[in-house]
Amino acid sequence: MNSEKAVAIRLGWNAIRVLALLTCWISVSLPETTQAAESDVFENPALTARLISAEDGIAPNSGTVSLGLVLNYAEGWKGYWRTPGEVGLAPEVSWADSTNLSSAEILWPAPERFEAFGIENFGYSGEVILPIRATLSGRGNPLDLRSKITLLTCSDVCVPHSFELTLDLPTGTGIDQTSANAIAAFAARVPATAEESDIEITTVAVDAKSTELFVTAESDRAFKSVDVFPEFGPQATFGKPDIRLSQDRLSFWARIPVHSWSNDEQTPLVTVTDKDRAVTVPVVLSTEIPAPPYETAPLERRKLQLATIVVIGFLGGMILNVMPCVLPVLSIKLASVMKVNGRSQRVIRNGFLFSAFGVLTFVWLLALMVLGLKWIGVSVGWGIQFQNPFFVGLMFIVVAMFSANLFGLFEFALPRVVQDRLGAGSTRTGYSADFGTGLLAAVLATPCSAPLLGTAITFALAGKAIDVFVVFTALGLGLASPYLLVAARPNLVERLPRPGHWMLLVKAGLGLLLLVTAAWLLFVLIGLAGLRVTTIIAASTAVIIFLLTAKLSNPTIRHGLIVASLAISLISIGTLTSQSKTEVASDLNYWQAFEPQEIARHVSEGHTVFVDVTADWCLTCKANKTLVLDREPVVDRLEDAEIVAMQADWTRPNEDISRFLERHGRYGIPFNIVFGPGAPSGIALPEVLTKARVMEAIDEASSATVGAEVLTREPS
Repeated sequence: MNSEKAVAIRLGWNAIRVLALLTCWISVSLPETTQAAESDVFENPALTARLISAEDGIAPNSGTVSLGLVLNYAEGWKGYWRTPGEVGLAPEVSWADSTNLSSAEILWPAPERFEAFGIENFGYSGEVILPIRATLSGRGNPLDLRSKITLLTCSDVCVPHSFELTLDLPTGTGIDQTSANAIAAFAARVPATAEESDIEITTVAVDAKSTELFVTAESDRAFKSVDVFPEFGPQATFGKPDIRLSQDRLSFWARIPVHSWSNDEQTPLVTVTDKDRAVTVPVVLSTEIPAPPYETAPLERRKLQLATIVVIGFLGGMILNVMPCVLPVLSIKLASVMKVNGRSQRVIRNGFLFSAFGVLTFVWLLALMVLGLKWIGVSVGWGIQFQNPFFVGLMFIVVAMFSANLFGLFEFALPRVVQDRLGAGSTRTGYSADFGTGLLAAVLATPCSAPLLGTAITFALAGKAIDVFVVFTALGLGLASPYLLVAARPNLVERLPRPGHWMLLVKAGLGLLLLVTAAWLLFVLIGLAGLRVTTIIAASTAVIIFLLTAKLSNPTIRHGLIVASLAISLISIGTLTSQSKTEVASDLNYWQAFEPQEIARHVSEGHTVFVDVTADWCLTCKANKTLVLDREPVVDRLEDAEIVAMQADWTRPNEDISRFLERHGRYGIPFNIVFGPGAPSGIALPEVLTKARVMEAIDEASSATVGAEVLTREPS
């Protein structure tokens, strides 16, 4: 039995030797291969990243390798394209420590559009592979990749990342079919060139003031879901495009707001995406703006929209009569009532109709001015005439003289012809005086905004010329409604007491109201033109009032001195106006300068940003400040270290503020908006603030459920 056992053992060992020899022979006989090539993995709660290669090794005489940077963003997170938009950071890869690498070109798949902080960003979510075309220094030699990658991921917060990935490819042959297919799938998403694509970009034009970009394109295949991504340099940023397709969907027209322009010399690029295809084309800008050939809404729906806005505009104009700006307007309206006491109902009716016509005339002139400014590319808004020191200076002179007239310092505020045209303070019964009363009342009412007014103005300024005139007319009718009411019921005036000494007291009171208005205009003028110019204008006005009061024997000399004083005022405004930027005027030290480009950074760091767009000439803004923003508990909240309070002073024209307002669909002030982790696109507040609404918006913007952990884990 022992001999049989020994034989069995010998046979077993011999079988093992044969199997081993056979295995060695098979391994030597087969072609040389390597394992699938893949780098180490960087991983944290927001992102997983690794490098992959379509080739398992460097084949003999091979000079290129197909690589892929795999970025897998967690749910709710996103990364950025090569042009990230106004906020963001494109991924950057450094290959400085690699061996046998001549160059590595990233091919960028077409991006998606994201909205955050009220602006547009371009990038990726979910899994994306950035194909990389690597060129070797030595053909057929091993490749040792050492990459340092920096990128930004954003969710409710933004987190920067910096990590290293390594990948070694020895000599050898073979294809990793899984990696090759994945790289190829994303390479197919890279926009084609103009020669390779069936999309033809026919026009790229920019308006004279670089505030809007226009793109038109056509194709033999119907467009499905078009988007446009312009690339004009690192400083150029754009808003969301207004895209209109033709009825057959074979062409489109796009208008893209320009938030900031770049004068870089790099060739501008435009990328058009459409579901399963995309094209990137270097473009030459044109100045011939293509007209929009297609309506954004059916005609019937647009008529309904316009009718709704007309009602809103009328109500907004009515409400404007009882806004804080009623102080300068009230004296004008009361003075007009006093003038008609004791007259016939026909004269009363006609007088108030002329006053209403004066209101409408100013509103129509304002509409013409707005259209003219829009036509030359200037940003426009409600009340912008108070940004002009000439306008404010003249208004101060006129109001101060009307006030002096009501105090009884002189009989005629101006020469008879001029007085008849301006009207306020006149004792004449001519209808030109009534017309001037309405005109001046409308002028002094426009620095204010009212509930519903912003909606109507936004619709008008974003639409066509006919929209501007229709909406402004509705607004003017609402503003003139007190005059129209009296014109419809002139017997209301008969309920006033009979003329007597009480009228002198009322007249003095109205003069005091106008004096307060003049002081307010003087304050506005200091912010616009500086203290020196304001002093000259105040002194010139005092001289004019003195000349009108004094009993000079020669009226020609008096009129000449009045004209000289007016000329000195206008010349001082034109030559001595300070051009320094208006600073934030506040006794409270928590207000910071307005920097719209910093809002996203503050929010990404977990802060809440409260933006107050105000101006010295905006009385509603001053009321909001006095009654809400400078009162407890709002002050305590704005002083919190987690709150960034930005104040944007629009007393003077400011393109950054104008673009910020337009970006949020506003054309007038006051405008307050709160950004935060819970409201990255912002919570816009109503024109008239309340403490409860402000606190509620701050709490809502601050209380986000941020699911991100502190991303400090090292690469695995």
